[in-house]
Amino acid sequence: MRVLCRSCGKKAIIGKTDRLSLDHVNLYCSCSDPECGHTFVANVSFSHTLSPSSKSSSQLVHQLVNAMSPDHRLQLQRELNLL
Repeated sequence: MRVLCRSCGKKAIIGKTDRLSLDHVNLYCSCSDPECGHTFVANVSFSHTLSPSSKSSSQLVHQLVNAMSPDHRLQLQRELNLL
């Protein structure tokens, strides 16, 4: 990820990252141009999903199957074998 100085447009250096949540991060930045010297905080936040993670779905199914009783697991296995 490239952060640019809003004062002069040069590349900024990220000195510290402060994760406020899974969806929001503050980046403490400083301009790479010593003549500018601008320091600032940039915010990065999650906006929305374009395509859901396959991993999330797989983990959910795995957790649901593990929560089932052995009889229900066997019944589900039989039903899936019919497909």
